[in-house]
Amino acid sequence: MSPAASPSGEADVSDPWVALEPGTDPAERVRVLRRAHETFTAVGTVPRPVRAVVADSWRRSARAGVGPDGTASVELADGDLGTYRAEHPLARVMPLFRELMGTFAADGEHLLAVCDAHGRLLWVEGHLATRRKADRMNFVPGARWAETAVGTNAPGTAVAVDRPVQVFAAEHFIRRVQPWTCAAAPVHDPRTGRVLGAVDITGGDGLAHPHSLGFVQAVARAAESHLALLGPQNDPVGAPELTALGRDEAQLLVAGRRIRLSRRHSEIVVLLARHPEGLTGDELLCALYEDESVTPVTLRAELARLRRTLGPTLLGSRPYRLLVPVESDVSVVERRLEAGAVTAAATAYAGPLLPGSQAPAVVRLRRRLADGLRTALIARRDPDLLADWAHAPWGEDDLDVWRALATVRPTSAVRSRLAALEHELTAEPVRERRSPW
Repeated sequence: MSPAASPSGEADVSDPWVALEPGTDPAERVRVLRRAHETFTAVGTVPRPVRAVVADSWRRSARAGVGPDGTASVELADGDLGTYRAEHPLARVMPLFRELMGTFAADGEHLLAVCDAHGRLLWVEGHLATRRKADRMNFVPGARWAETAVGTNAPGTAVAVDRPVQVFAAEHFIRRVQPWTCAAAPVHDPRTGRVLGAVDITGGDGLAHPHSLGFVQAVARAAESHLALLGPQNDPVGAPELTALGRDEAQLLVAGRRIRLSRRHSEIVVLLARHPEGLTGDELLCALYEDESVTPVTLRAELARLRRTLGPTLLGSRPYRLLVPVESDVSVVERRLEAGAVTAAATAYAGPLLPGSQAPAVVRLRRRLADGLRTALIARRDPDLLADWAHAPWGEDDLDVWRALATVRPTSAVRSRLAALEHELTAEPVRERRSPW
């Protein structure tokens, strides 16, 4: 959806992730948004001028079963909350958050809030009277403010779409939150790119300004830089991390220990990470081997070797399964694509999944992931993102991407490469084209 024009009639060139365009009357926008919210909750359509990021979030909220009169629930309290906070990676940057945002929150009658990757609030600090008001809607430490729990809100939406976002007044999905305005930005693990949570500033209408969004984004980047300087931490909260994109042998990070997997073990762990419920021996045989003559004995031997590599606490049997959740770079890209965060998905995509693997299930997953991302890039029409894909080893022969790039960046070099690819395709129409996927 294109940004609305300003009241003066001039084209709006503001960031579509910012809540109010320059010159907009906040009171009038609140009235318009309330009518739009009523229309959506009544008939399911989103009228203009609701921003695309908000419209998409409203739809996700409705699909998740969130009601406009709901409220947040407190999931962590007392000792459980204290233990969880102490072990969470963002605890190491809370002093930085307080230094950068504490005075701003207190002086402006705002709140500084930090949530985890599941939208649970870990810290809520700031102006005392504002905190009392926020308490009445359960905007408190330990409460779950994920989109799937309370609908559109800055911290919950920021971790859902993995990018900074501002939510103004009646853009909030739940009515009791609509007197508030907030801006939040996700914070990532500098080693893996995994979302750790989000930092948020919450208060009144005065926060509906580009500066507040830029402010939380700068604070989030500062936190990531600080975490990088602090170095890795054995994080008992974090799940084991699987890296399998752009490499034939995957790497598993478990409690600070890096395990390099063989090609076959890489395929097995990738597939088991996709199926936390587990796979039977027959299902794994079909997923891993094209050759139907491979016997279950061969597979059992591979799994026995894998169990020795991983240890007995990670790999279970009957069915074969990973005994703890594993976060993979594949799932990171998929979540970002599903949320419409195409730039973030492209950043996390380090290349085709296990490019040398011929395991049938891995081949299907590799193609599905690559096709989903390239389709999103072509639809986005961002010349930099398209160029990054086209010039990567896996995109150098991607005719559709080069054609899309030529429409948005028609340089002589791009046109020349496109012409060469089209000539190659025309000259050898029956040749099966090489694909790295």
